[in-house]
Amino acid sequence: MINVVIITDGPYGERAYENIKKEFETDFIELEPPQGMFIDEIEIPSDSMNRISKADIIITYVLHPDLTLELVEQLHDKVEWIIVGAWRGEGFKNQLTRFRNVTAPDNMCDLEENGNVIFDEFVSKFGQPIVRINCQGDKIIDIEVLRCSPCGATAFVAEELTGDSKENLPIKAGLKIQHFPCRAPKMRLFSDDECKKELAANMHKDAFEKALKKAEKN
Repeated sequence: MINVVIITDGPYGERAYENIKKEFETDFIELEPPQGMFIDEIEIPSDSMNRISKADIIITYVLHPDLTLELVEQLHDKVEWIIVGAWRGEGFKNQLTRFRNVTAPDNMCDLEENGNVIFDEFVSKFGQPIVRINCQGDKIIDIEVLRCSPCGATAFVAEELTGDSKENLPIKAGLKIQHFPCRAPKMRLFSDDECKKELAANMHKDAFEKALKKAEKN
């Protein structure tokens, strides 16, 4: 089983930790953000670095850009893959992703397989949502989450819609996302909360639409 380490310097990452630890061995590490705007040298505690270095996959929700960059530069050649879940600006994203094993998705529920065995094992469980639907007549009797968004939104929607009718199910799935507090707008490129929520809603709408078509076909 792969080892995942989630790193944060603030309020983000706890929900991902609670979800991911159900499938993979997962560690959660909180770091103190550097103080001030101009940082000459960033020191990361050695005990934290030792724990992080044991990871196959690092997911960082660190908000301080200098600390994020320091982590990536020090660790990219010690782990299999780094997923940067919190970043701002295309220039900074390009700095991070110049390393072959670093990705900075616009949205954590964008993640899909890329051909790397370890990364693909992680993304088999967490990333772009995939569900399986079981119907009896017009009623949804079961929704199995095959791949969940790391924050748990897919599981939330599946639970909310189990027992509902299949009429307009994809639309209802997209609308349910509006009731799940997505934190992505505060962490990444888009400043418009509605734009980011719309992306997440459309991903779930598409996932439920594909699953419903497959259920009806079978």
